Amino acid sequence: MPKKPLRKKTTRKIKANTQKNKISYKFVAVLVLFVALFGIGFIIKKQSISISPETEKTEVKKLPPDIKKEISTAASTAASFRVPILMYHYVEYVQDKKDTIRQSLNVNPYVFEQQIKTLREDGYTFMTASELSDVLDGRKQMPDKPILITFDDGHWDLYTDVLPILKKYNVKATAYIITGFLNGSDFLTTAQLKELASSGNFEIGSHTVNHAWLKGRSKQSLDDELIKSKITLQELINKPVVSFAYPYGAFDQQAEEEVKNAGYKSAVITVPGIVDSVFNRFFLFRLRPGGRTGDELLNYLEQTTFNPY
Repeated sequence: MPKKPLRKKTTRKIKANTQKNKISYKFVAVLVLFVALFGIGFIIKKQSISISPETEKTEVKKLPPDIKKEISTAASTAASFRVPILMYHYVEYVQDKKDTIRQSLNVNPYVFEQQIKTLREDGYTFMTASELSDVLDGRKQMPDKPILITFDDGHWDLYTDVLPILKKYNVKATAYIITGFLNGSDFLTTAQLKELASSGNFEIGSHTVNHAWLKGRSKQSLDDELIKSKITLQELINKPVVSFAYPYGAFDQQAEEEVKNAGYKSAVITVPGIVDSVFNRFFLFRLRPGGRTGDELLNYLEQTTFNPY
């Protein structure tokens, strides 16, 4: 008989200890989860690398001598505007760590959102390429603190990662699409492209049919890349396509002339700069934001003065 109370007491102790252990395990699990999330956030912030102005200046060497002369003339005679045009390629969490090119051109979604938030809160006005053209044509006034967000190539992350962020902050961007790559494994589908175009957050521009190097090409070869891509995009989205980006930033006077003849109103290059005018509307400078956010990004835009001339 005396053994029964002892067993009950022992059982109660075991249950109490078990309950305490459960509470401890839950506490430890929550603590570990918190630390893990904090660590992931820290890694995400550090993942994108800021590109220094010194590195960006190497792009200037790509300019042909005749274009440098044209820029020099434009700088001295044209009314100009200070308009930062930011250049992006990928906005994703790169899975293949061996893909060094993708990593070097990537800004992860966390950082991209922080950049958009920073610019929005600082009072920047987000424009599209065609809206900038309207200003250069004198049809519109330049807004306060203008900025353009541009994407080259037309990768799938425009739909999965970029569009939700643009919608969240109600901002606009311009996407330059390689028409021959649509529906490829690394690119937008035509259905996704149509949704981007109808969203109100994207202007669609051309980036040629085959991502072709345009410098030194014949007129016929240029027309094949410039006109066919324009027609294809216009038929897909049922809107005019008037903006263009040179693949690799490679162009010369003949390429520039054919871009005009194809009916585009502006074209962007990869050479860093921040001042635009009617004279360089077919080779507008762009900046790589890298991983800059907050004050670092704002200071970068405010202090940037370098231009090829």
